[in-house]
Amino acid sequence: MPDPDTHTSHEGGDAPGDSADGFHREIPPNITLEKIIDMTGELEHLNDLVMLCLEKQGGFTCTEAYFTAVQPILDLLEVEIRVRYQPGMSRNEMKLIIQDWIDGEIRELQ
Repeated sequence: MPDPDTHTSHEGGDAPGDSADGFHREIPPNITLEKIIDMTGELEHLNDLVMLCLEKQGGFTCTEAYFTAVQPILDLLEVEIRVRYQPGMSRNEMKLIIQDWIDGEIRELQ
């Protein structure tokens, strides 16, 4: 069985194992941002960014304030993934895109 974190390229056609981790070729249209974050293990890192945003906005006051802070972050992250995604990316490469973006956002807030 191929290692899902290993980048492999298959020219033309569907070779076995091409989509074992869900990221070979194109981002499947039915995959959610939540699933991508889960598959890459970046939920805690993303939460660090959300909590820093909330802190900068005066702290957590209510559930509505949390979602008001979270939604723009998720929207921007989704755009970043769509812009930087390249066919054939491994799960680890996708993880690096997300890590890099979150780290940049955290640096801007500090």
